Amino acid sequence: MPDYAAESIQSLLSNAAATLSTTSETAMLDAEVLLCHCLDKSRSFLRAWPEHRLSPQQIAQFQLLVERRSQGVPVAYLTGQREFWSRNFKVSPDVLIPRPDTELLIELSLSLLPTDRPCKIIDLGTGSGIIAITLAAERPLAQVIACDLSSAALEVARYNAQQINTDNIRFLHSNWFDNIQETGFDLVLSNPPYIADYDPHLHEGDLRFEPSSALISAENGLQDIRQLAQQARQHLKDHGQLLVEHGYNQQTGVQAIFNEFGYQQVNTFADLSGNPRVTSGIWKPV
Repeated sequence: MPDYAAESIQSLLSNAAATLSTTSETAMLDAEVLLCHCLDKSRSFLRAWPEHRLSPQQIAQFQLLVERRSQGVPVAYLTGQREFWSRNFKVSPDVLIPRPDTELLIELSLSLLPTDRPCKIIDLGTGSGIIAITLAAERPLAQVIACDLSSAALEVARYNAQQINTDNIRFLHSNWFDNIQETGFDLVLSNPPYIADYDPHLHEGDLRFEPSSALISAENGLQDIRQLAQQARQHLKDHGQLLVEHGYNQQTGVQAIFNEFGYQQVNTFADLSGNPRVTSGIWKPV
């Protein structure tokens, strides 16, 4: 590691980016985000004051963060936060790191949910709460339930709900619908584990540090989606909708599951990269 003592913002960033260039494809961006975290400033401050010098404490903190990032630790876990749908959410190694692909779930949900009357939503496997809390904030008349099997994840989600001032949301400890008695949901949605345990991506990048219980599912990554689709039928209202995020190569498998359990108008929607990412279905009881 280079010696950061008595260096300006410009030289600190240059040295840190060089250090991270062998382990990160976004070395300069990583360095800037970490330095902003140490300074509690925006990236515009870095550009406006390139000759600004840090205190010894700030330099030591930055050096430690750069070292940990060089070991592969995700930036979001180092800063303890990540933006999603223009809001900052607390994250920790107990939850998945929010990703832009998941904003497709929000877009689709908002297109289905009324703005002028109450509705009922449940987010299964809520993690940090980004989906449930965002929908609760965007649809204040909605009644939102968020559940997760991980108590540590629920603690993070509750903190985020408090910070974002969403009081129309409840958090429950449950493995999918196991502890859920309520029915009549307008919308059931989830970003469940959907990666197969043999997928090589699990040994690359940020996935190495994220909770495996939120990533890996049996049956080629489809076991949890199957369980969700099967159980949701008992909790959706007539013409309620199920929305599930899944892997880019799972469209056929997920649609087959939805069709097997009797969902109607099954459709798959692509993310910003053009990959099939979310499948929806309408429940019409026979």
